[in-house]
Amino acid sequence: MDTSAVNSLLAQMRVMAAKAGLPELNQAQAAQPGKLDFANVLKSSLDGVAQAQSKAEALQKAFVLGDNNVSLSDTMIAMQKAGINLQTTIQVRNKVVQAYNDIMNMQV
Repeated sequence: MDTSAVNSLLAQMRVMAAKAGLPELNQAQAAQPGKLDFANVLKSSLDGVAQAQSKAEALQKAFVLGDNNVSLSDTMIAMQKAGINLQTTIQVRNKVVQAYNDIMNMQV
């Protein structure tokens, strides 16, 4: 895979993250693709998932308590976004664990 394909994939991932409501990467990190810190990217992604779940939970609680400013559609959309973010995180974790196992099973 050449660098233009990697850059294109990274740009697509940033667009999808923005649409999903995940926080943006630090611009200094984005400008230096070779210096991205995996731990910071992972933490940022997990924080975004936690924020989506917290927002969905707050909307759900407000709707159940009868707040007129919260609609059922907004609550359901927030819950679906949080669910999709969580499922995506679980699938990424599964792929990382699978890749780790594959590497550990390689014969040298």
